[in-house]
Amino acid sequence: MEKVKYETFREGVQACLPTVLGYAGIGIAAGIVGKSVGLSVFHVAMMSILIYAGSAQFIICGMLAIQAPVSAIILTTFLINLRHFLMSMSVASFFKKESLITNIGIGSLLTDESYGVLMTAISNEHKISSNWTHGLNITAYLAWILSTVGGALLGNWIPDPYMLGLDFALVAMFAGLFVLQVDTAIKKKTKQTLLVIFSVCISIFISMKFFSSELAVLIATLIGCGVGVTVSHDE
Repeated sequence: MEKVKYETFREGVQACLPTVLGYAGIGIAAGIVGKSVGLSVFHVAMMSILIYAGSAQFIICGMLAIQAPVSAIILTTFLINLRHFLMSMSVASFFKKESLITNIGIGSLLTDESYGVLMTAISNEHKISSNWTHGLNITAYLAWILSTVGGALLGNWIPDPYMLGLDFALVAMFAGLFVLQVDTAIKKKTKQTLLVIFSVCISIFISMKFFSSELAVLIATLIGCGVGVTVSHDE
């Protein structure tokens, strides 16, 4: 069997292909929802190009539907996407030798899905190149734009995207990425991995009683990182 490589742009594209179904499912749904609140196909496309955030785009459409002020939409989008700062920082050390422009490009296009693929490769101790990461990120970016535009074009014929089960595609994709990451981690550091997972679950459960879901995720992530650093240091 040919060994999987993580060097060229093309290999990055290939690594992203298994996640494209998830992008397609939720992207089509996002496009249909955008069209249902009065956005044109062009507006949906520009939102995907400039904002490029699935959960944020759904919330933006909901806020547009209730005619929320622009300032509230901008602030909400910022809070929802704060987790991307954490994701970008966690992989920055692997690209220290790259130029500032390259690092900005990687950080700007990093999503939950591409981050999952990237971290799976890193956790398996593969040497990751910036070209491979660009291939992964750009493929995901284009897949999302095309999916949302396709959904906007279909918006007149499919009033309810959830009746097709398109939203489940993203959940299934995340489940697969999670299993791949946790399986490798548990085999190498069983006790430490279980402690981190437990701390994150408890943290998010408690945090959601007092904060929004977005802030709860950030708090749980930071606590999980702290626990992970602590147990690794104690080895």
